[in-house]
Amino acid sequence: MAETITLKINGELKTCSAGLTLPQFLEQQGLNPRLIAVEYNGEILHRQFWDQTEIKSGDILEIVTIVGGGV
Repeated sequence: MAETITLKINGELKTCSAGLTLPQFLEQQGLNPRLIAVEYNGEILHRQFWDQTEIKSGDILEIVTIVGGGV
């Protein structure tokens, strides 16, 4: 059985499999990486570091979706 971890996403506790990278986690959440910004443990995480960022138990993520529109 795969190990699961708990983390906080936008203020809510979530669980996921251990050992996921940030892009893998985002994909599991059904999010399009091209349309979001991620704050990882209090720091805006530049996209170039996403592939090497492994989600760990206790991490805190704030995920903001970019929405188009206007007048």
